[in-house]
Amino acid sequence: MPGPTATEFFDRAQMGDTPVGRNDTKDDPAHVARMGYDAMRRGDSGVVSGFMNKGQAAFAGLIPDTVLAQMHRRMAEPDRNG
Repeated sequence: MPGPTATEFFDRAQMGDTPVGRNDTKDDPAHVARMGYDAMRRGDSGVVSGFMNKGQAAFAGLIPDTVLAQMHRRMAEPDRNG
């Protein structure tokens, strides 16, 4: 369950003008792939990568879905001011 990963996704999805698209701290794709592969080899059903993503995953069961949806919308919504 990777968080934002430094791939062509954000360019292809035309999300370069969003907070998540502009963020320079996206995870390295090779690191994300290695974490997933290692988890699979251990028999784990999933793994969460990235500090912020781990925090969000930890609180996901506690925060109402409507609040989570608002958080995700803010990260993915284009910056209309600039």
